[in-house]
Amino acid sequence: MAINLTNFFKSQNRKSKTGDFQDLDHIDGLSISTTSANLYNNPRDDLVMFYFRDGANYASVYTQSKIVSENIKWNLNLNNKNKVSALMVNARNANAFTGKKGYEGLKELADDLSTKLSIKQKDDEENPQQIKSNQILFGCTGTIGEDYPTEKIKECIPDLIKKIKYSQNKYIWMKAALGIMTTDLVPKLAMEECKIGNAYVKIYGIAKGSGMIFPNMATTLGYIFTDASLSSSILQKLLRKNIETTFNAISCDGDTSTNDMVTIFATNKSKNSMIKTINDPKLEEFEKSLHSVLLNLSKRIAADGEGASKFITVNVNNSKTQEDAKKIAFSIANSSLVKTAIAGEDPNWGRIIMAIGKANIDINLNKLEIKFGKIKIIEKGQLSINYNEVEVAEYMKGEKIDLFININMGKKDFTAYTMDLTKKYIEINSDYRS
Repeated sequence: MAINLTNFFKSQNRKSKTGDFQDLDHIDGLSISTTSANLYNNPRDDLVMFYFRDGANYASVYTQSKIVSENIKWNLNLNNKNKVSALMVNARNANAFTGKKGYEGLKELADDLSTKLSIKQKDDEENPQQIKSNQILFGCTGTIGEDYPTEKIKECIPDLIKKIKYSQNKYIWMKAALGIMTTDLVPKLAMEECKIGNAYVKIYGIAKGSGMIFPNMATTLGYIFTDASLSSSILQKLLRKNIETTFNAISCDGDTSTNDMVTIFATNKSKNSMIKTINDPKLEEFEKSLHSVLLNLSKRIAADGEGASKFITVNVNNSKTQEDAKKIAFSIANSSLVKTAIAGEDPNWGRIIMAIGKANIDINLNKLEIKFGKIKIIEKGQLSINYNEVEVAEYMKGEKIDLFININMGKKDFTAYTMDLTKKYIEINSDYRS
């Protein structure tokens, strides 16, 4: 059994024409191309390029793991005060724990791609620019510790460039979202349109992630694109502010990867007024829309967790501090006992109590309240007099489980998103490389 994502997200996609997937179209200044570098045993797109013919401002957040992939090292060595010209993403291989050879492979690819893109510019543009290797970003995802397939990828660069088209449609976006997937069952796409002042802008995003998902961050790739005119410093502040309650609020299995990155690109094609600070009132609608795209993608990752049959939202309310609320939320979301009970549709609320306790946060038990959906379980630290296990068991059969933990000791909240833990998760990960 797997979550029916079409039904689950249908109510959230206001602009959707196709049920689960929103119809992303064109963003000025961006081109997308995909191809197969034959990195898998089956023919599928596994190499994706996003090309910014006039460059793009950008900002990134990366994994906080102490062991990081070579592409993260490459990206961190670039100066985001300069515009980026392209992002190339490969699936199947993480380029992690590959050492000097893996890093040099990226340099070889960046040199080759920048040279060929410069030639493309001369052929297509009135005012061509010389693209440099330090204007190329990389995303890698897949198995850790395998030799990076530099030559296979390099052989496909001409095909990527040949497929460049200066407009996009929903099919191109879908191909890109499919091309970066690994164990994902479905692609992840989201969009919003809004205004900065009087100028209309678009915010589009794609992501991948299904396992090894936990804050700081996870086996997560997220790429956000906007035609807004915003500096890299503004983008960085917006991303860091909004990542905490979106991509850093999800967990599938409590493991943090070596490769995580979420990057936002601004092509500067919209004629919005200049924004000098994220506190500018003209930016409020944009920030709200950006958060919506990030949260939409994050929820899709959690709902598509490996082997998931249920999407779980853990709401911790009225805590002394947001950090306390976050610790309690993730103590519940990462508990194997909680997740397996939910997978088995067992209303074992005692496991929630256990997870709250092990978070090591001082609480007043006499104030604690717990609800499964709208059903009260614990009131004032005691089992509700109206508790009916049959009613709760029926609720547990749904694909969407909402847990509400009211601490009643303050005004701070945090919501975490996760999935249940099923036999399928074990099967997927035991067979991952076979």
